[in-house]
Formats: sequence, structure tokens, C-alpha cells
Amino acid sequence: MSLHRGGYRAASGSAEESESERAERLRLSLNPFFGEADPVSGMASAPPTHRLPDGPMPPATAYQLVHDELMLDGNARLNLATFVSTWMEPQAERLMSECWDKNMIDKDEYPRTAELERRCVAMLADLWKAPDPAAAVGCSTTGSSEACMLAGMALKRRWSKRNASRYPASARPNLVMGVNVQVCWEKFCAFWEVEARQLPMEGDRFHLDPEAAAGLCDENTIGVVAVLGSTFDGSYEPVAELCAALDALQERTGLDIPVHVDGASGAMIAPFLDEDLLWDFRLPRVSSINTSGHKYGLVYPGVGWALWRSQAELPEELVFRVNYLGGDLPTFALNFSRPGAQVVAQYYTFLRLGRDGFRAVQQTARDIAGKLAARIEDLGDFRLITRGGELPVFAFTTAPGVRNYDVFDVSRRLREHGWLVPAYAFPANREDLTVLRVVCRNGFSADLADLLVADLSRLLPELRRQPRPLNRDKSVATAFHH
Repeated sequence: MSLHRGGYRAASGSAEESESERAERLRLSLNPFFGEADPVSGMASAPPTHRLPDGPMPPATAYQLVHDELMLDGNARLNLATFVSTWMEPQAERLMSECWDKNMIDKDEYPRTAELERRCVAMLADLWKAPDPAAAVGCSTTGSSEACMLAGMALKRRWSKRNASRYPASARPNLVMGVNVQVCWEKFCAFWEVEARQLPMEGDRFHLDPEAAAGLCDENTIGVVAVLGSTFDGSYEPVAELCAALDALQERTGLDIPVHVDGASGAMIAPFLDEDLLWDFRLPRVSSINTSGHKYGLVYPGVGWALWRSQAELPEELVFRVNYLGGDLPTFALNFSRPGAQVVAQYYTFLRLGRDGFRAVQQTARDIAGKLAARIEDLGDFRLITRGGELPVFAFTTAPGVRNYDVFDVSRRLREHGWLVPAYAFPANREDLTVLRVVCRNGFSADLADLLVADLSRLLPELRRQPRPLNRDKSVATAFHH
């Protein structure tokens, strides 16, 4: 379903346009070389943009029309707002192109693609220290948002089963989380009738506080979400401390509250760079983990992964067994058909890099983030909020003495040079804090970091000469909306 409602136009033009003006506009709408062979014949009219054309056109012409329009998009490699992978090796791209036509759901028809998915789940279970990787269960998804929805559904169903004798099916449970969670968790709560209990930020604490989170839990709590890598500033939430607070809560009250770790980004960073950090299935209270293969899993969008500690954490009634194309197909997903290309690319990346390769790639991204953050701090106009020492991500704001411009002015001016650097305000209770955020991904090299600093340095004298911040509407001042 599309929510885009753009008004209908024919091939452009106004109602007041004369017939001769319209004919001239249509004649000039297409480059004559877009025709098959003769640049002075063929295309006499441009195709409509809001209805199907009356007839077909040569494939080269259709390609060029779409290609030219897409040139107005931003350059994905210079998009420092997105966590999503924007570069893969040609061999991975070739494998993906060979698998676009394979439907991931047809496991009986494409058994080797299904086997690669199973292997990826086993590799992640081992990477995340499941007690028995062979007993862990999981699935691929279209991304972390779907994976979070599935994890939330499992938490709610387990709560419902535990409380079936006390509550009717319409009872409204709650889910505890920090206000910094990705918006998919708010969607889950809205779609599945769950109360979202969100802890606000306070002072220099920009994510969940373990003791405060435990204090929000009660007999109606289906679980607590911990984020391993906040999108606001790149910091890890203290998963081990949260589990300890919930252990103490259980000792006092008997309430056994599970934890889901939203590791959209950090679950593919911490296993390689922070091996001693306790956040994964080594903590008995962690019942499920998700990650985005298309973020620091180093695959093009969209693929995500959801894993549960064991079959006990995933209620059997949520798993559908479908007799599809001659086979018994167990599936747990919100959608059905999707290409197998991204799953194949994920397996390729695991095979290609191994642990040492992932460690090298992620360490490089973290090193570039740390050095870039320090160089921006050295410019003197900015104050760092984080330094890229957890996720290869850092946030910064203007220094206390800067009055002539704000972060939205910086974001706007950098965009003129091709850089997409988001500016945004933090949520409750730190709406007063506005920041810029830089995400360093595979493909963002030290050379590109040098170019960013050079462009920022060139802009600063002009920004300093502004009489005041431009006070643009903050809702449209940046391309980033959390």
C-alpha cells in the first residue's frame, strides 16, 4: 500500500497551455538520441507520469528516462545519515542479480537458498553465544523493523500464555524501553495494542537507565527492550546492568521479565570489537536478539535477522506450517514473498570475511569515526556528544559560544556540497539539545573524511558571519527524521 497522494498531472503543463505550446513541450521532453536509431524521428510525445502510457517504448528509452530522473537523488556514498550499507563488492552484486527471481518463501523450490538462510541463523547463534547454537531458532526478515515486530509478538504471546487464567484476551500489556528506541518499537506497540512505557532522557544520560526501567515493570510487562547502539548518538545501552536490575526485581517480587536486545547495528559490531562486553545470550535474561544484515552486516537493503535463545522463547502457535508447493513450510514472518538475493549476499559476506575480516572492517569504521570526531572537535566551533567509540557513529552540537548559526544551518550548507549530514533535536526530556550526527560505514574512507572536514572548514567563515541562525522550520531543515 502506498500513502503517497501526489496530485494527478498529465505529462506536466498547465490547463491554460495552448495546443501549440503543448506540442512544443512534448517535442522537447525527450532527447532525440533516446530514439532507436534515427535522432530526428520517433518520439513525438513524452510519456505521462501519473497514468500508464498508451503503448510501449524501447527499453533503452525507458531506462534513460528513469535513470535521468534518479540523478536528482542524493549520492548514497555521501549519505552520512543512513546506517544502511551503500557499497558491496562486484561479486556480491553479481550473486544478488542472479537471485532476484528466487522467492525466499519457496523453500521447497529453492532448497539451497533456504539452506544458506539456515546457515546464517546458525552462524549468528554462535556469534551471539547462544547456550546451544543448534537449538537456537531464528529467521531472516526484510530488516530490523520486521525482526523487532516478530520479537515483540513473541514476547506478547508468551505473556498472554502465562497470564491466560488472570486476564482476558483483550488485556493490554506494556513494553518498557528508552525514548531513544527506533520508531519501529512505537509502531509495534500501536499495531499490537501494547502500552509503550518509555523512559525519557535526563541530563547527559541519553538512553535507558537500568534501575528506572525495572521500576516501570509490573505484572503486565511483556519485556524490556535494550538497544545496542542508539541511533541518536551511537552509544550502547547497558544490557548487563539492565539484566542485573531485573534479576533483583525478580528476587523482590517474583516478576520474571525477559529482555530483547535490539542490536540493529551493534549486534554486528560488538562481537568483533567488544568481545568482553556482556550483552548477548550469555546473559540468561536475554531471550531474543535482532540485527540488520543491511547495516553493519554489510549487505545492501533489505535483510534483517531475528533469533531466539531456544524454541521455548518462540511460541509454536506463531509459527505457521504451510503446505506450499508440495512441502511442509514452517514460517514466521509478517510478509510472504521476497527475493532471496539479500540472504544469499549475507551468506556471501559471512563466507567472504569471516571473523577476522569483519573485525578489520568494523575496526576501520570505528577508527575513522574516532579520528573524524576529534578533527571536528579541533575546529573549535563544535562540542562532541559522543566520539564513535561504540558504534562507528558520533553526534556533535555547536559549542557554547556559537551564536551566529545552529546545527540546521550546518546541515543545510553541507548538503550544498553533496554531504547528507542529519540535524535533529533529541527527544524528551532533552528537546533543548540539537545535534548533527555522522555514521561511518564500510565505504566511507579516510579520504572521504578528509574531504568532509575540508568542506566544513571552508563553510565555517561564512557561517560565522551570519547575523543569527536562519530559524528555518526544524521539521524540514534536514532530510533526517528519526
